[in-house]
Amino acid sequence: MTTGNINVSVENIFPLIKKFLYSDHEIFLRELISNATDATLKLKHLTNIGEAKGVEYGNPVIEVKIDKEGKKLHIIDQGLGMTAEEVQKYINEIAFSGAEEFLEKYKDSAKDSGIIGHFGLGFYSAFMVADKVEIITKSYKDEPAAHWTCDGSPNYTLDESDKSERGTEIILHINKDSEEFLEENRISELLIKYNKFMPVPIKFGTREETIKEGEGDDATDKQITVDNIINNPEPAWTKQPADLKDEDYLNFYRELYPMQFEEPLFHIHLNVDYPFNLTGILYFPKLSNEINLQKDKIQLFQNQVFVTDNVEGIVPEFLTMLRGVIDSPDIPLNVSRSYLQADGNVKKISSYITRKVADKLKSLFNENREDFEKKWNDIKVVIEYGMLSEDKFYEKADKFALYPTVDDEYFTFEELIEKVKENQTDKDGKTILLYASNQDAQHSYITEAKDRGYQVLILDSPIVSHLMQKLETSKENISFARVDSDSLDNLIKKDEEKISKLSEEEKETLKGVLENAVPKEKFSVQLESLDSNASPFVITQPEFMRRMKEMSATGGGMFGMGNMPEMYNLVVNTNHELIGQILNTKTKAKQERLINQSVDLARLSQGLLKGEELTNFIKRSYNMIK
Repeated sequence: MTTGNINVSVENIFPLIKKFLYSDHEIFLRELISNATDATLKLKHLTNIGEAKGVEYGNPVIEVKIDKEGKKLHIIDQGLGMTAEEVQKYINEIAFSGAEEFLEKYKDSAKDSGIIGHFGLGFYSAFMVADKVEIITKSYKDEPAAHWTCDGSPNYTLDESDKSERGTEIILHINKDSEEFLEENRISELLIKYNKFMPVPIKFGTREETIKEGEGDDATDKQITVDNIINNPEPAWTKQPADLKDEDYLNFYRELYPMQFEEPLFHIHLNVDYPFNLTGILYFPKLSNEINLQKDKIQLFQNQVFVTDNVEGIVPEFLTMLRGVIDSPDIPLNVSRSYLQADGNVKKISSYITRKVADKLKSLFNENREDFEKKWNDIKVVIEYGMLSEDKFYEKADKFALYPTVDDEYFTFEELIEKVKENQTDKDGKTILLYASNQDAQHSYITEAKDRGYQVLILDSPIVSHLMQKLETSKENISFARVDSDSLDNLIKKDEEKISKLSEEEKETLKGVLENAVPKEKFSVQLESLDSNASPFVITQPEFMRRMKEMSATGGGMFGMGNMPEMYNLVVNTNHELIGQILNTKTKAKQERLINQSVDLARLSQGLLKGEELTNFIKRSYNMIK
């Protein structure tokens, strides 16, 4: 038997492991299975190149076993194993060769950074949950097996073992605080979380399986016991797109999200090996207008080992609403594997993903525009967000982003301008793009605009105000205006001016009467000479103020605008017959009743009539028709 001291000068490495990684101590299993996988794949490589003479690779598995009574957890592989000399080198020396550098580097930030995986410390994550750890290992070389034991102090023992089969068994003597890791459900949960797609089969117990015995009518069901393999060693993203059908992508989506019953709209297969390695599959789910509810659905892997579902920095923010998998050995991680470091590779990967998604969307648009239009409402939030946040995506998306009308027609921006520029260009040469955010609430305004031959878009996503602002600054001579933000004559001003039927004196009188009847804190009275067939009273909400408030609500706009009260204009059509009637009414009571009824009708069309005011309006209406 050999005994020794790992390294007295850094004996405080074990307390560091336990203290600073306690909150993340479940990753010990991921690290140990990753080591077992590495050992297995290294053996495969050696046998393939003929360097492991006389050794058969076979069909190795990694096995995880719980000994609840003995309070032990076993991780067993059939990989290349280690000799006693290699145990001394890789376990006792290499792991601590950079420990002093580690202590110096992380003395202030270790508690925030985590340390597993740095300076070969992956194996030592076992001491987060174990009082004692044993390694029993037999090399593929013709040498005796070795048995290493350490109780978490700098002292270890190294002896020969009678193990006869190639591979390594790690035995964790689980400490009192970590007995959750002796529960089958807990280990199963961790294996599925971190190791579901590892490239070597992982066995965890057995399960019953039903098979058919016999043929035809004589066939009977028979229960057999088989190994419970918890992982899929060849997930879809590791294969070539040409080898996969749509059904394969759909099945993989169900494997990733077994509780998600809605099918994705389409997928994007990522596969690049230069200037970095990256594979993966991204899915576009049906998205609601609630941006923040959709994030953290993309899983990041490193060589098929799950790392995190926080892909911020690697995937552009606007794409974090998608689902799927990204796997890259070239994404730099700090010592715990779970915290991403920003560097040039990450930026290149992010740019590649942005470009790949844009190209896929463009091809879908070109190949089947009708289908793309059907899916638009389910994907528009991602595309609009991308256009706002990524200039390169904006350039590409400008060709396929759609602008639907209230009549269910869909235009690209270029098509839209071509469609409306003749009729909706004002006297100053600016093309006004009318839109509604709620087709039912703004129905009367939409109807009036359509009667004039105008196209009305339906733009209702939570970030559309930001997008309109960007389009107005990046495109020439265009402006968006919600259809209820002013009278149509003011929204699209033409050369001809309407003459008012009222004299200036009559206008002053009318304005005074209206301002006395209408609460000033709610409405600003605005007299307009409009077409005599246009509505006598219209309530509008100025575009600038309303848009700034909307932008403030979703992050942006002008500071403090979100707290501003709602502002409305009461637009009065001085050429309408009813206005003349109000002005010429001699009875004050009747005049007030006409004004109140007319203004309330205008308020009703904007959804502004509620509570007691609505009740009074209904009573008044019944009295008027008696």
